[in-house]
Amino acid sequence: MAPIPYWRLSSFYLFYFALLGSTAPFLALYFDHLGFSSARIGELVAIPMLMRCIAPNLWGWLGDYTGRRLAIVRFGAVCAVLTFSLILFDKSYAWLAMVMALHAFFWHAVLPQFEVITLAHLQGQTSRYSQIRLWGSVGFILTVVGLGRLFEWFSLDVYPYALLFILGGIVVSSGWVPNAQPAPTSKQSAVEGFLKQLTQPGVLAFYACVALMQLSHGPYYTFLTLHLEHLGYSCGTIGVLWAVGVVAEVVMFMLMSRILQRFSVRRVLLASFLLAALRWLLLGSFAEHLPVLIFAQLLHAATFGSFHASAIHFVQRSFGPRQQGQGQALYAALSGTGGALGALYSGYSWNVLGPNWTFSIASVAALAAAVMIATRMKEDRA
Repeated sequence: MAPIPYWRLSSFYLFYFALLGSTAPFLALYFDHLGFSSARIGELVAIPMLMRCIAPNLWGWLGDYTGRRLAIVRFGAVCAVLTFSLILFDKSYAWLAMVMALHAFFWHAVLPQFEVITLAHLQGQTSRYSQIRLWGSVGFILTVVGLGRLFEWFSLDVYPYALLFILGGIVVSSGWVPNAQPAPTSKQSAVEGFLKQLTQPGVLAFYACVALMQLSHGPYYTFLTLHLEHLGYSCGTIGVLWAVGVVAEVVMFMLMSRILQRFSVRRVLLASFLLAALRWLLLGSFAEHLPVLIFAQLLHAATFGSFHASAIHFVQRSFGPRQQGQGQALYAALSGTGGALGALYSGYSWNVLGPNWTFSIASVAALAAAVMIATRMKEDRA
């Protein structure tokens, strides 16, 4: 058995999620710095998520059809840098909307295909996935803390240059990763096999819950930084608070292999959704109390850590090797659909209903997903 290229795979996750660490907390803050209203901010944040509904399925089909997943990852990374660099030329709403759409189309080509490559390198040792993926969380932590301090020292005008630096890191790390393919199976049509596996018990319910979970994250990823800033927290403190959540996520990733050996994926997902519902209520109503806010951020271990790791296990278990790219792409696409809807509704409701009701709607979405998991998914082991 070939050795696992642990550090090469991990370096990619570090840079990829460093980019997420620069956009999730600060993208809305940057658009606010440019003078856009909450509704326009919600729309601009939603555009990359909407592209996530389209791009992963196209690239996923291409990856399954050609088998050239690493080439797609590298091509997507280079094009993401080139298209995002257009942000340096204009800051109008229409131009920024175009930049968000173009760079997201290529950026979302990258992760689903790389997940398949990683799982192929692991050769059945899927419990080690979390040990590699946790470096993505490390990249996120370094970015949110570092950029939080950077914006206290300098203007938010440096924000696009920071993102371009991180995008360059994704390009370099993707060139360092060796290729790997899932084990070959029968010559059954990839599309036919994918549709057949999609109709297995609990699979459609799982994907519906993926969309609901990301919808519930809409206010969090779009307006948490602005919410905390309005409550009097500094950029540096906000960056540290984001990092607290991701530290909890890292700890969860380190424990996930043992958790999934003891508990079924269904039970882990159910707990993740219930804790998400609690978290959004706390953030919407009690964020001015620092101890409550820290506790709510620690719940990121459930709302992202245990949810994502168990979801990746579920997708890997539910689809054959020739359908892995499409299975991961659908996971990404429905995450994007839910995230876009969450960003849009929160953008329109933030000034009308306020933070309390906006986060309460998110809590209801997470509860609805918990009910679906409890009633529609089979009890099974990872």
